[in-house]
Amino acid sequence: MVTFVNKLTINGDVQEFFKIKESLTEYMCVQPGYRSSSMLRQVGKDNVFIEVAEWDDAASHQRAVRSEGFQARVKGLGGLASVEPGLYERVDEGGNADA
Repeated sequence: MVTFVNKLTINGDVQEFFKIKESLTEYMCVQPGYRSSSMLRQVGKDNVFIEVAEWDDAASHQRAVRSEGFQARVKGLGGLASVEPGLYERVDEGGNADA
């Protein structure tokens, strides 16, 4: 399993961002390898969000983001937000923060 983490700083209309994000989430939820996702907002900064999504593997995520369906939905996001995406894998098997 891999975890996709994306920091989004909204520089435009936050409501427009949510419309695009909703469309993207609906699309991604039905893609092979998708497991779950959530969105967090930074306390004290109404325009900064962290998106977290779990996928079976990196290849599944890459296929989804390279698809025409994803590309068609994400194109409006460029003018609204700066993004810092990355795929991560778990290294602490027992959940021990000191590991």
